[in-house]
Amino acid sequence: MDWADAQATLRGPAFAAIAPAIARLDPHRWPTLADLTGLAAGVATSRGHAIRFVPPRGQADRGMPPYELRIAQAGEVETRPENWHDLFNALAWIAYPQAKAAINSQHAAILSEGGEAEARQRSPERDALSLFDEGGVVVASSSPALLRLIVDFEWKELFWHRRGELGSRVRFLAFGHALFEKALDPFLGIVAKTVFIPVDDLFAMLPPEAQVARVDALLAAHFAHRPRFATPRTMAPLPVLGIPGWHPGTDSESFYDDTDHFRPKTEKGDAPLFPGPG
Repeated sequence: MDWADAQATLRGPAFAAIAPAIARLDPHRWPTLADLTGLAAGVATSRGHAIRFVPPRGQADRGMPPYELRIAQAGEVETRPENWHDLFNALAWIAYPQAKAAINSQHAAILSEGGEAEARQRSPERDALSLFDEGGVVVASSSPALLRLIVDFEWKELFWHRRGELGSRVRFLAFGHALFEKALDPFLGIVAKTVFIPVDDLFAMLPPEAQVARVDALLAAHFAHRPRFATPRTMAPLPVLGIPGWHPGTDSESFYDDTDHFRPKTEKGDAPLFPGPG
């Protein structure tokens, strides 16, 4: 899909977190790396390096540090021009600067500790970081009971029978750049990894950009502690097209009877963590 052709789609609810950044870009042409770097003014790594979006390495650059270490050490994010996956990664850096910096910092620390072995095969911690970075969604909620419905795979109860409460006490914010890419042409079967962010009831009254900023800070605090992402199994899966408004079918009760997409829970895994508000 071309950038100009995608503008209507990009105004959908799945893209709410990155909508302010998209609104600052020319809707008629692909953003350049310079455009994206300009939007990222003030965004920095945990080591204080300004984020810059740069072309991917070439054959002559094979001695460069691995992708995540290059970001940590120099602020350089390798970004393919006119590529949706990499564009959404850049927009995620702009929308969630603290959380992206925290995730990158953990990648860099674990890579430094694990050396070549970690570079060849990711540890469970880096698997969890990568899965959320690519395909994560934030569930910001003032209701532990609604979060429990996600853990228990009670999809129809969550998305249909508790819809009114869901709208007032939960915000779903896409984070992963691969998830944004899938949302351009969504298909039943898209499942995201979740991080639960407890908030108070006043959170829903904040303007959308303030909600994203608050979530960004809380996500950064979440990823500051490795036990919270010890394995991907600590993050509950979520069939995101069940979120009201994210798919045309969500207007119909029968949509939630499709157990191929809204699968019941069949196995017990590690319980997702319920982090504190810090």
